[in-house]
Amino acid sequence: MLKRMFTSLCLGLCLTCGAVEVNTANEAELDSVRGLGPSSTARILKAREQGAFKDWGDLMGRVKGIKPAQADKLSAAGLTVNDAPFATKDTGGTSQ
Repeated sequence: MLKRMFTSLCLGLCLTCGAVEVNTANEAELDSVRGLGPSSTARILKAREQGAFKDWGDLMGRVKGIKPAQADKLSAAGLTVNDAPFATKDTGGTSQ
């Protein structure tokens, strides 16, 4: 319970401090997200050439190396897909 409250607070802080939208961010903006490096950023930009990501599932399906655990961390660091944070199935809400 305390962990969920803490992660919700962190999400709120990340979103108010400036989330990075995966569909519009440039290379430097993506690189600024903790957990994304040059190779991950390059894979995201390459996959985005095929079209915008519909949701987190689409992002994870099209970008090698981004699985639920990594998506959870990226979301906590401020990354969004269509302005939405990653939502886990076990909490029924956002992962934060």
